[in-house]
Amino acid sequence: MTTSTRHVAVITGASSGIGEATARTLAEDGLTVVLTARRTDKLETLATSIESNGGDTLIVPADVTEDDDLVSLVETVMDEFGRIDTLVNGAGFGLYGSVEETSLDDARHQFEVNLFGLARLTQLVLPIMREQGSGTIINISSMGGKIWTPMGAWYHATKHALEGWSDCLRYEVAPHGINVVIIEPGAINTEWGDIMLDGLVERSGSGPYAEIVNELAEMSRERANDGSDPQVVANAIRTVTRARNPKARYAIGQYAKPLIAARRFGGDRVYNRIIDFMM
Repeated sequence: MTTSTRHVAVITGASSGIGEATARTLAEDGLTVVLTARRTDKLETLATSIESNGGDTLIVPADVTEDDDLVSLVETVMDEFGRIDTLVNGAGFGLYGSVEETSLDDARHQFEVNLFGLARLTQLVLPIMREQGSGTIINISSMGGKIWTPMGAWYHATKHALEGWSDCLRYEVAPHGINVVIIEPGAINTEWGDIMLDGLVERSGSGPYAEIVNELAEMSRERANDGSDPQVVANAIRTVTRARNPKARYAIGQYAKPLIAARRFGGDRVYNRIIDFMM
């Protein structure tokens, strides 16, 4: 094992969207970025681009739902660099569809990707950070961890769970010099929306909830380009890595702060009216 003197950041979900923007941004700051996702070809393209601009990368393909992949990921990073300073848990997707028509197998997979895979990787990294006496764990949640949207019961369940899980973890590891930060993106222009919409229509577009689904799908298509650029989230993550004492959570991007505030201070009735208006 070699020991790097550079800050090493592991980024899951690095093949596109927020993960890709984060990798580029942290590399610009001089961090060594470990790129991990399932799509090796996209990771290779990203690594080539970063390295052509003087950045330092390591590609370790992994599926966050496979324990062997996660163990191998951590072992490979430690063999290569001897340290992990930042873990950005960015892998995730949005499962949308009515509760009645969404199989429990699909729901379990949503939790495996958005919560349990993240939790397992964090478990593997924590002993390393404790030994170092320092480290930062950045969990990409969503404004959806504080609010709800129609047909997103299982997705929101994972993000609400991640919020509480992260808050508990923050308290546990603070005495060991480890920060835990939640990022709560709003609407961001990535492929997330297309994947969500395709699954929603497939599950519930022709059944008893079709009217709501079709309204939601039409609204989503009309506002497909209304989101923020992923760079706004990457900039927030950059702020976290630069801060000695980062905030516990950062609400970033289109709609995030106003909708979270409306839900928090307006209560159920006010928020329900906002959803009705948006639909």
